[in-house]
Amino acid sequence: MKILMTAVAAMHARQIARPLQDRDALAGLWISDKNSTGIAPDKYRRCWPYHLAMKPFYHLASLGLREQMALRLVPLWAAWVKRQKPPIFDVAYGCGGGQGTELFDLADQTGALKVIDSSSSHPTSAYGFWQRECDIWNPGAQVATSRWLFARWNRELERADVILCPSTFVIDSMVYNGIPEAKCVLNPYGVDTSIFKPRTVVPEKPRFVCVGSICLRKGHQYLFRAFEKVRQVLPDAELICAGPYYPDFASERTRWEGTFTHLENLPQPELAKVLQQCTAFVFPSNEESIARAVVEAMGAGLPIIGTHESGATTLVNDGVEGLIIRARDVEQLAQAMIRSATNREENERMGKAAHARGAQNNSWGDFADRLIRICEQAIQQRAAAAGPRNYSR
Repeated sequence: MKILMTAVAAMHARQIARPLQDRDALAGLWISDKNSTGIAPDKYRRCWPYHLAMKPFYHLASLGLREQMALRLVPLWAAWVKRQKPPIFDVAYGCGGGQGTELFDLADQTGALKVIDSSSSHPTSAYGFWQRECDIWNPGAQVATSRWLFARWNRELERADVILCPSTFVIDSMVYNGIPEAKCVLNPYGVDTSIFKPRTVVPEKPRFVCVGSICLRKGHQYLFRAFEKVRQVLPDAELICAGPYYPDFASERTRWEGTFTHLENLPQPELAKVLQQCTAFVFPSNEESIARAVVEAMGAGLPIIGTHESGATTLVNDGVEGLIIRARDVEQLAQAMIRSATNREENERMGKAAHARGAQNNSWGDFADRLIRICEQAIQQRAAAAGPRNYSR
């Protein structure tokens, strides 16, 4: 079986493509980013028109403008894909919502299986959750992703034979929006276990970490309010947020700047070091697939404090690998943070359980193995449903 992958930008495409290649299951990877994971040149195609158009924005633009331009240039990407002559492939794998349309057109010509990797919850729900936070915390702000891209994503979900869901929350959102549950298959993201290794000790000083763009969708407006309450009980507690500010947080930013340690851009090896020095990973997102950072924090042996909407419940059982809280509940979030910092024995136990669940048997190679099995099973089921061919005249 050969899988042809497309992704406008990196996301986690290269982490998946390399183990697929190692298992002789990669037909090709079409992407705009450079080849940094050792994909064979004959399997790697780079969309130079898109990359060159985006290059000034990679280096000079703010995060908001960079994302806007990345979305506006998707038609340039689509036109490039249409001109490509594909290799022989059995599975068309669109890595991310709205990025599979042209690949699916090629699949329809050959009868290949169509798979979409849903990098978020169902687009209708994703838009609604995000816009709600904008309406409450930054009135007048609009969801940055264009409605036409959400519509394109909706159509891809309808066309897909398999929807790869990184979390139980994503599956819930798909079913709620009318997608047949039989099309939805759970496959949580993996972790690079060569980089993210478990901490050796629970730190004496309470130190919490959250990784991701500081934005309304990820719930930082609730995190900062909760941490304010934590500091009343634990005055020496520290909150580290790794990631750039997103434009929708503009009305909240000035209130919270200076109340936490801000690390804007961290290479993964540096992030791994930070994680190993922390008490717990906190991720109160209002809408997510499952953030890679959650799985990476589990790889570092941290208890997870997260919401169902963050995707955390896929790998975290409440009281076992961490603590599950209600989204948008400041008081419950604060109490969970205090509990994780004051019960060191429980914290250590949860951290070890998080590593066992999130990292053991969950490398990107394990993800690729699950993906191959999912696709093989779907192809077999489709062949069985089609029945034997009638060769009689």
